[in-house]
Amino acid sequence: MWHLGAPALLAVVLYPVVRVLGGSLKPGDEIVGSLEPLPTDPITGNYERLADGIAGIGIETFFVNSLLVALGSVAGVLISCSLAAYAFARIRFAGRNVLFALMIGTLLLPVHVLLGKFLAVDAFFVFLMVQFMRNLPRELDEAARIDGCGHWRIYWTIVLPLCRPALITSAIFSFICSWNDFPGPLIYLNEPDKYTVPLGLKMFMDQDSLADYGGMIATSVAALLPVLLFFLAFRRHLVEGAAASGLKG
Repeated sequence: MWHLGAPALLAVVLYPVVRVLGGSLKPGDEIVGSLEPLPTDPITGNYERLADGIAGIGIETFFVNSLLVALGSVAGVLISCSLAAYAFARIRFAGRNVLFALMIGTLLLPVHVLLGKFLAVDAFFVFLMVQFMRNLPRELDEAARIDGCGHWRIYWTIVLPLCRPALITSAIFSFICSWNDFPGPLIYLNEPDKYTVPLGLKMFMDQDSLADYGGMIATSVAALLPVLLFFLAFRRHLVEGAAASGLKG
């Protein structure tokens, strides 16, 4: 039953991918009027139009903006969440368990009120790093204190290097979430030349009151490439970080 069900499940998972790839090679009327996932007469015009940009703005502008936002988010998550995780995992202080529970409770808050990436607002990443840091031997901290190290020195020279799998896992998830984020940039980006890729895709629906579905789908396919490359480059560390942090299965 497993060997029979696995291909069926794989087909369900891959169908949206086939649909998007096929739609990027269809003319606009066929995208709307046909339910077939693959084009009857493939065209490349949708990709050729990407060179013209959107509303006079080069498509590379949106990719550069998305890259800056995503890398900034990754930096904010790694710095702030690792500091918060170190405090919860390695420092004993009054109310630690209560504050940790409240931090986990922020997962229930709407994403719109959790926009400060440098303020450790991503409870999932804090939890991921806490689980990893708790598995580190405390003898390392004690030996470092004997040598005169404080919390900052222990955090920077001992804990962070040993938490590399968890940090890379957090970086991958943070990059993907930020790259695909639509409501976040919509709140604080008001000028079209500063739009990210998701906001740029929305402009295909607005120009001249018409919908360029072909161009929008072709841009969506192009937008998948950076995320795919980022994932492939660090996929080994993703598995190691998830397994070592207790999230396996």
